[in-house]
Amino acid sequence: MQKTISLTDSHLTELIHKAGMRPSVQRIAVLSHIANERTHPTADELYSVLASKYPSLSRTTVYNSLHALVEAGLVRELEIESGNKHYDLAPQPEHSHFICRICGKIYDMALPDGLEKMATPGFCIDCVDLYFKGICPDCNTNNN
Repeated sequence: MQKTISLTDSHLTELIHKAGMRPSVQRIAVLSHIANERTHPTADELYSVLASKYPSLSRTTVYNSLHALVEAGLVRELEIESGNKHYDLAPQPEHSHFICRICGKIYDMALPDGLEKMATPGFCIDCVDLYFKGICPDCNTNNN
């Protein structure tokens, strides 16, 4: 899955409004980074990136913004085995993730065809989290 379009601040503001939240500069900045960079950042990574642009930004504000965006259904938490929560834009097509064992980057990947056929009858599945692990193309090239 490739990054397709960039979401403008006005589009993100509209999403935040529709979710019943008050848009703030900080919430828009957090959501914009998650939506447009597609790096699946942790809260600390978000803080590091945004603090230089917004000097008055605190870690608490980043955590509070993430919590509110998750509660509103605009952002998903990805709980990866490292123990750190990573964040992904929620309103997008279902997809899986690839985690590089060397650099730790997380990439979006399409879901395998026929996944819905694997459900056992009688179960009501509301979420599927599928992670592939291995070596990304950049690390694979650098190691050869």
